[in-house]
Amino acid sequence: MAFVCVQNAGRSQMATAFAEQAVADRGLRGRVDVVTGGTDPADRVHDEVVAAMRDVGVDLSDRTPREVTPDDLADCDYVVTMGCDAASVCPATWSGDNRDWGLDDPDGADPEAVAAIRDDIRDRVAALFDELDASGAGRADDDGHNDGEGDGADNDGGDGSDTV
Repeated sequence: MAFVCVQNAGRSQMATAFAEQAVADRGLRGRVDVVTGGTDPADRVHDEVVAAMRDVGVDLSDRTPREVTPDDLADCDYVVTMGCDAASVCPATWSGDNRDWGLDDPDGADPEAVAAIRDDIRDRVAALFDELDASGAGRADDDGHNDGEGDGADNDGGDGSDTV
């Protein structure tokens, strides 16, 4: 699962932090990997985003925006963009689920606006994980994999622990 935006300094950082919490809270470590990045990353996470996340007990002060590459997204079943386009980094053969949440950019916004964006992102991440729970994605099937095929196939090309 990937959260992508242009600068990787606001919306995608908030979504990633909430997704990491959901992975831990729902017992999905080792089954769901969370990736984040930007097509033109900023030098640092926006101050107003760090402050808004601090208000809900999440520390983003040590996070650094990073570039997202087609290789980062190749094994993702879900790529969520934040109101921008990730077509330039999505591999041509990628067949995952791409969603655009169309969120306002918090950069330079007042604290109330950033808090509203943060809360919207938190709700959307929770809904996405509820959807995964309902569909069985992220859970091992009868053969111990979450590939949905029951054939023991390792669909992520890695170590046998298929991830969403």
